[in-house]
Amino acid sequence: MSAPRPARAVPAVAPAAPEACDVFHIDPARVSRLRGALIAPPTVVDLAETFRALGDPTRVRLLDALSHGELCVCDLARLLGLSESAVSHQLRLLRGLRLVRPRRDGRMVYYALDDRHILTLFRQGLRHVQETPARPAARRAR
Repeated sequence: MSAPRPARAVPAVAPAAPEACDVFHIDPARVSRLRGALIAPPTVVDLAETFRALGDPTRVRLLDALSHGELCVCDLARLLGLSESAVSHQLRLLRGLRLVRPRRDGRMVYYALDDRHILTLFRQGLRHVQETPARPAARRAR
């Protein structure tokens, strides 16, 4: 049999989580003001869906291509090295979220970013990523 392990010293008070408040205090006026300023729940869901759509590399590549001007499915497929079916599927999702819009010209359908807001959102996200220090190799490999 092995010798019993010595008991470990346990701190008298567990360290507080870094985000915990030392004093429980509520500022009712501020909470009330902020509650009125927060995004409404249905809008929160829509915004989360938009960011979820931007979480897919293929859709980001499509938005990147369309940030340079409108293109048809065939051109997008060739440019990105994807099948027309895959491009159409992603465009249908992006169109449903109002991130891209179609324009019909006879039998051809051209796609473009829905409006300037999408272009601004895309460019600001890109600027943020380019300003951020390089991520560790382990995170990039995902």
